[in-house]
Amino acid sequence: MLDVTVIEDPEAAAVSLDPVRARLLAELAAGPASAAMLAGQVGLPRQKVNYHLKALERHGLVELAGERRKGNVTERLMRATAASYVISPLALAAVQPDPDRFRDQLSARWLLALGARLVRDVGSLITGAAKARKGLATYALDGEVRFASAADRAAFIQELTAGVGGLIRKYDAPDAEGGRDHRIVVAVHPTLKSPPPAQASAQAQRQARAQAPAGTHAEAAAAAEDQGVPRVPAGGDHRNHGESQ
Repeated sequence: MLDVTVIEDPEAAAVSLDPVRARLLAELAAGPASAAMLAGQVGLPRQKVNYHLKALERHGLVELAGERRKGNVTERLMRATAASYVISPLALAAVQPDPDRFRDQLSARWLLALGARLVRDVGSLITGAAKARKGLATYALDGEVRFASAADRAAFIQELTAGVGGLIRKYDAPDAEGGRDHRIVVAVHPTLKSPPPAQASAQAQRQARAQAPAGTHAEAAAAAEDQGVPRVPAGGDHRNHGESQ
């Protein structure tokens, strides 16, 4: 089972967002189960659970984990294909965010558009690499810092922008034959004190069952803009330069 996977197909996204099917996905992320076992857990008839499982299986969200005999019946044990799922903006391709429409380093909505593009691009890269059975070279840095004041945060962002911009200028080789372009996104936003309620509930259920570790912690990037942060040059239009959040 994958830790996290991306849903790009609109129909698969719609299937995953159905409340009953989302509940079944959560149950199957905790461990394999049959329709009869799930029926007791979600309070639905086995036939109805089977109907929902077939829809999830059709879109690759669950898969067969094994079979077992129970009396004269062979039960299919299903499992989720991932512990957690992310819906790519490709599922809403006609209205997906486009960070290139506007550029505002201090806009939380532009940050959201950047994050959406990151999900879309990395999701597509993962899908392509899996089909080609190749590795995918990526890197991520995640950390927290407490600023004593808005002025300290502004100074940090200025230094961060200058430092990342300097590295880009140092290593950028636009004329290198055989080189490959890479996108860089650097982000700064207030830390959420707790995960969103739905996620916290799902984590609590998984921990209570002691079947698997809590799922990946996804932080929302919606925070009010602070007028105390100055706008600073960021190498703006450089094709490899990601914007600070």
